Amino acid sequence: NTNNVATKKDQDSVAQSALDIIRVVPNPYFSMSAYEGSQIDNIVKLTNLPENCTINIYTVEGSLVKTLKKDNTSTWLEWKLTNNYGVPIASGVYIIHINAPGIGEKVIKWFGTLRPFDPTGF
Repeated sequence: NTNNVATKKDQDSVAQSALDIIRVVPNPYFSMSAYEGSQIDNIVKLTNLPENCTINIYTVEGSLVKTLKKDNTSTWLEWKLTNNYGVPIASGVYIIHINAPGIGEKVIKWFGTLRPFDPTGF
């Protein structure tokens, strides 16, 4: 009998505790990550995310920088370090708020330094 070892679904307490393992990687971000394919890429990943969630990224002053929505079974989401208009963000500290409907919320602090754009490097 495998009843005691089967995966359980709709366990609110397990889902809420899983919010504690959400991360932004790399953190801190020092001008590059292993996710980038070229020198013009700037990518970090939010990992261990629930299937459905909304991610709002703010400056420390409280200005909304980026909104990302996730509605799939993958456990991660890429952020290309741009704002809602596609403009690269500035170096600094950002507050990331994850809202998972029916589960809960999580707040993460992230620090990144971005390299200056060099158009001669192509």
